[in-house]
Amino acid sequence: MRASEFLAQADRLPVGDLHALTGGGGLVVVAPHPDDESLGCGGLIAEAAARGLPMRLVVLSDGVGSHPNSRRYPPERLRCLREAETLAAVARLGLAPGHVRFLRLPDRFVPSEGPAAEAAAESIAEAARDCRAGALFVTWAHDPHCDHQAAARLALRALRARRILPGLRAYAYPVWGWALAPDIEVGPPPRGLRLDIAAHREAKQAAIAEHRSQVTDLIDDDPEGFRLEPAMLARFAGRHEIFLAIPPETEP
Repeated sequence: MRASEFLAQADRLPVGDLHALTGGGGLVVVAPHPDDESLGCGGLIAEAAARGLPMRLVVLSDGVGSHPNSRRYPPERLRCLREAETLAAVARLGLAPGHVRFLRLPDRFVPSEGPAAEAAAESIAEAARDCRAGALFVTWAHDPHCDHQAAARLALRALRARRILPGLRAYAYPVWGWALAPDIEVGPPPRGLRLDIAAHREAKQAAIAEHRSQVTDLIDDDPEGFRLEPAMLARFAGRHEIFLAIPPETEP
């Protein structure tokens, strides 16, 4: 199925509640970069917090690729900034800082093979065990960003290696997938659910705003620096978040 048709159908998936997604268990969100958790899963995290469900956030990359030429924010300072932004963001959503893990893999070079990938997959598994997760959420494998694709492979590596709780459900959340060329082939029609996050839209927008390095001119000394555009942000301001069911037979 072509991306344009797939995403249009994804926008019309049935609406389900948190129990329908997790089966009543906890949840793990895997974010390739600091900010993906707020963009794709801000409402999900807020709803889980409101219901008292245990959850963990695993942030894979150090996020320093967003402003590679900044002198005021060299890599170490930028990493610290982006981690602080993430903790402030998830606090807006109700997630405690002790439930966030930063793996600090290289931004734009998150591995999906080798020892570092094995360690990352084990960290994802450990997070799932810690909260007795019923569901895992990771970026869509068709997102046109190498780290988002690597994140999907790492999650599947953990799932297929049976490191995580039996029966764990897996879902993908699109972030950059909305920017795919419309004629790109992305596979069979979507399955999954939309979550109504109307009660948490304000908290989600506040969480996104905490990522100041990504949504404002806070870092203004890098002409090649990244900034989320208003049209992109508008995509994540709606009433629903989309979670695509990942078939258990999917290859890692």
